[in-house]
Amino acid sequence: MIEFLHTLPPALLSTVLDVAPIVAVLTLFQLLVLRRRLPNLRRMAAGLVCVLLGLALFLVGLENALFPIGETMARQLTAHAATNALSAAGGVDWRDYLLVYAFGAAIGFATTVAEPSLIAVALKAEEVSGGTIHAWGLRIAVAVGVAIGVSLGCFRIVTGTPLPWYIIAAYAIVIVQTFRSSRTIIPLAYDSGGVTTSTVTVPVVAALGLGLAASIPGRNPLIEGFGLIAFASVFPIMTVLGYALGASWWNRWRSAGATEEVEP
Repeated sequence: MIEFLHTLPPALLSTVLDVAPIVAVLTLFQLLVLRRRLPNLRRMAAGLVCVLLGLALFLVGLENALFPIGETMARQLTAHAATNALSAAGGVDWRDYLLVYAFGAAIGFATTVAEPSLIAVALKAEEVSGGTIHAWGLRIAVAVGVAIGVSLGCFRIVTGTPLPWYIIAAYAIVIVQTFRSSRTIIPLAYDSGGVTTSTVTVPVVAALGLGLAASIPGRNPLIEGFGLIAFASVFPIMTVLGYALGASWWNRWRSAGATEEVEP
């Protein structure tokens, strides 16, 4: 509790300094450009105080909970494999880190399903599409993409292969899928990749990457530790476009089967 009281004031001050330019721009635009008074000033002030406190508490939670959990799990999962790598003449064997890949996939899936920004986008997509796009289907498709991306990103860290190879190949697949997909799903698929890099997913995935790179012999956390967020951004685009293509093919197959049954 004492440590929490010591860390909260610096986090609160940092949050105030970060939010102040946004408040200044909005206030000046309202007063000088629109030439109107700020509506509901008391309510806005109370909301601003809640935002500042919430962001400060969130930052303290990141430093004291989410980042340590991700780094600790990475170290614990790689401890045995790292010992084997130090004692083996061949160095790091990617097969010793299967639990890490599974953990990366599980944590990527779980954090994405709980991502507030994804929930908001999925609900709006279901509302605008009139129920054609199901919120849960979209969330599961995005979560599967993040799970695949984080797991593959952990494999890249273990093997030490260059990040651009994976990203270029992934976006090449996305480009091919884009040309074969319906124009109505493409914008939503691209936005689905962006909403995954938000408040819940980023801290845990970043901590996992840094902890994993620091635990593997011969890996530089600054070089190999980062990059998992890129995987978590591109692979949901692939899975959402794939989900849309699969649903389209399935509907056409069912329609063709129903037509054949009706014909005499």
